[in-house]
Amino acid sequence: MTADALAEPTDRVGKGWTSALSLANVAIWVGWYGPLQILLAQQAEDFAPGTGMSKETLLAWVTGVGAAVSLAANPFFGALSDRTTARWGRRTPWIVAGAAGGALSLLLLAGADGLWTMALAWCLVQLTLNAAFAAVTAAVPDRVPRLQRGAVGGWLGAAQILGAVAGTGLATAAGGIAAGYAACAVFAVVGVLPYVLRYQDLRLAATDRPTWSWRSFARGFWLSPRRHPDFGWAWLTRFLINLSNALVLLYLLYYLRDSLHYDDPERGVLILTAVDSVALLATVVVGGVWSDRVGRRKPFVRWSGVLMAAATALLAVWQTWPGAIAVAALLGVALGVFMSVDFALMTDVLPKAADRGKDLGVINVANALPQVAAPALAAPIVTYLGGYRVLYAVAAVIGLVGAVLVSRIKGVD
Repeated sequence: MTADALAEPTDRVGKGWTSALSLANVAIWVGWYGPLQILLAQQAEDFAPGTGMSKETLLAWVTGVGAAVSLAANPFFGALSDRTTARWGRRTPWIVAGAAGGALSLLLLAGADGLWTMALAWCLVQLTLNAAFAAVTAAVPDRVPRLQRGAVGGWLGAAQILGAVAGTGLATAAGGIAAGYAACAVFAVVGVLPYVLRYQDLRLAATDRPTWSWRSFARGFWLSPRRHPDFGWAWLTRFLINLSNALVLLYLLYYLRDSLHYDDPERGVLILTAVDSVALLATVVVGGVWSDRVGRRKPFVRWSGVLMAAATALLAVWQTWPGAIAVAALLGVALGVFMSVDFALMTDVLPKAADRGKDLGVINVANALPQVAAPALAAPIVTYLGGYRVLYAVAAVIGLVGAVLVSRIKGVD
């Protein structure tokens, strides 16, 4: 299909298209969250004694380096997909290559025998799965009209949390680190097949194909906040709220084990993830649909961010297992609304149709950069500056600032 690849879409997408794209998104998040929630922490604990680092520091270092790769990979592959002229379309080749590469990288991670192979393999996972994720994300503004993007964003948000649950469940139930990685690898490939096999991608018309230049390609990644202030404020809002959430999640396994002294911390992570997921699923699609119907985005983003900050602050003062469950439920309710409506808001502030993949990749840096910043902030706070109470108090303040700053966006209601 070549017609109207750069036009603003007007025809509503069907349930089948949304379901297939959402399943592809589930597959990508399984590849990320199985390692992040369980497997990387277990490997860090195994490898730490031979490195002279604590398990917390080793995990922070590996996840931080991997997130740094993600920072560059997402906008890079988004920009490449914008310029791809393959017969299969702009986005599909990158979804296929990214999922296949991610599966192979997960298998390499399963065979890691120390810090350096673990770090290298995790960087490859981030590189490849970000290629697929950039293409999946860009398919939405390519194909979905503005007043349906809250609903589609809701289903993609549901897919993300289902990916987290599935990844955590596979990693826990597989019976070992290597088996957990293998299960996630298989899911990452199988999950993208319905979308890439059933739905034809849009192709650029000959008149729309850009002239290639490495200089213009590299310069295109900078979007001036002065020229595009709404884009800049939207990016900052997402970054701060995601940073707050990353600070909560990073040491969850260690928090349950070392602070709450929970008997089975791996099972505890799975329980909290499930509680958060059920609450999120109750609001993620509803919030997006509601936003579409009223034609407003900012109030939903603002108040969901405030609720997340309040729940995180509660975690700082109520450090018990029942408190952790209550906070997981509150965070899920708020995060569901935030994920769907914030995604729709982001697509509403994109500067140019020709650069949708690249610009969404730049926005997705606000998802990855917190993974770099969170370990740098969390490790010294937990180790030297007051432990988990101070960590969660800092996270609450950061999230609240992000929620307040959404009011600075002027071009979206």
